[in-house]
Amino acid sequence: MPLAPRIGFTASRKVGMAVERNRARRRLRAAAERVLPTHGEPGFDYVAIARRETITRAFADLVADFTTAMDRLNAKARQRPLSPRGEG
Repeated sequence: MPLAPRIGFTASRKVGMAVERNRARRRLRAAAERVLPTHGEPGFDYVAIARRETITRAFADLVADFTTAMDRLNAKARQRPLSPRGEG
């Protein structure tokens, strides 16, 4: 049984104070909840890194950016065989 894709979130101090970093992570988490079920590869781990613009970007644009990033990552993974989590 393939493992579900997992994702982690990070935001450095460059993003802003703690309140802004938390907001950026929450926005990334909400975008990931929409995109990961349909675009995440089973058995893979992803890391989303917040940037300063994550706080002010329109949510629809953030979801679109997330979708594009996932598609690009998955295309690269298909080009060269990676060792997904749990498989040798």
